[in-house]
Amino acid sequence: MTVDVTTLASGLTIATETMPHLETASVGVWVGAGSRSERASEHGISHLLEHMAFKGTTRRSAKRIAEEIEAVGGEINAATSVENTCYYARILADDLPLAVDILADILTASVFDAEELEREQHVVLQEIGAADDTPEDLVFDLLQERAFPDQPIGRPILGTPETVASFRRDALAAYLERHYRHSQTVIAAAGAVDHAEVVRLAEAHFGGFAAGEAPALEPAIYRGGDVAENRDLSEAQVTLAFEGRAQTAPDAHAAQILATVLGGGMSSRLFQEIREKQGLCYSISAFHWGYRETGLFGIHAATGADDLARLMGGIADEVARIVHDLDEAELARGKAQLRAGLLMSLESPSARASQIARQCLIWGRPLTTREVIADIEAVDLQRVRTLAGAIFCGSTPTLALIGPVDGALDGAEMARRIRAAV
Repeated sequence: MTVDVTTLASGLTIATETMPHLETASVGVWVGAGSRSERASEHGISHLLEHMAFKGTTRRSAKRIAEEIEAVGGEINAATSVENTCYYARILADDLPLAVDILADILTASVFDAEELEREQHVVLQEIGAADDTPEDLVFDLLQERAFPDQPIGRPILGTPETVASFRRDALAAYLERHYRHSQTVIAAAGAVDHAEVVRLAEAHFGGFAAGEAPALEPAIYRGGDVAENRDLSEAQVTLAFEGRAQTAPDAHAAQILATVLGGGMSSRLFQEIREKQGLCYSISAFHWGYRETGLFGIHAATGADDLARLMGGIADEVARIVHDLDEAELARGKAQLRAGLLMSLESPSARASQIARQCLIWGRPLTTREVIADIEAVDLQRVRTLAGAIFCGSTPTLALIGPVDGALDGAEMARRIRAAV
């Protein structure tokens, strides 16, 4: 399987991977604009725009959009992240032209009807309320806000009730025109697809996107600090984070390996020590989120009030310990998990289309599987140990907690314990 890429004179990129053994195809439009592209007055508009794209065009009603794709057994959906928004469909191979037509229609000819907008604003307000009632989700919003305070990258993707309710049609249209441009858009398809056909369809349907460059992003600056929200819950949600590495940084894969070894599965250090040996929580995990120029390396767990201080102390101890005694077996296991995850994703046309599109937006081209695996395999033990020391001792910790948190350690104490042990 090989990836074919065509960049039109307008700057629009079309990338495809033909998987001849399949009878289905996944196709989508990925735009390099997400919540961090928003002005302060636009907080939440990226996500609302994603919703409104399905609420009627000059050619189709909202009902007709759903009926046409489902009449052929297809699926269509969208998602908004910090740096990207994607609109995608999965269909049988013969229905690719229909899928591209609908995707182009919702992105170039949406009418943003006032009544539909009011209804969808109400839906998003319910979504915000549901997130606020879900502490295991809300704690990550608090973490992001504290890590990057007073910056677009730190704002919750959903927006606030006040900002979401304030948007009118002209605000949506202005944001769309400003950011949905050929130069930062990738149309990606994988599965039973023909590259020349996808290029032809893109040329025919996506002329409505504006040419030229989108506005530059506001630089992200990691700050760190503490935030705690005391709630009457059975468990306290705990997140601890440090500044990570950018998506294109030389140590990006090393950071992923470190997160995997520390808290990436049942064999990870945090799971074995905190969950299995000490029984302080049901689940615990580590993660690394890479952004364009920075990243966030974090740990998440939940436990009862009586065990909170011990849990946090145990996390600090494991974070410090891995700097010195990470071993070759753990490194090999972490690499194997990353490698397997990459190769398994190649079997899903939806995952592959997403992977190709994101790589084009980040690196300007799709990466070959061989070069990604080579980069993973090139990471050695000393490199991960050095990176661990730099991450855990090189920035102010970010600590976000929700629930019965009166007995929690603060970020300064966590940092002191980590650095004393390192």
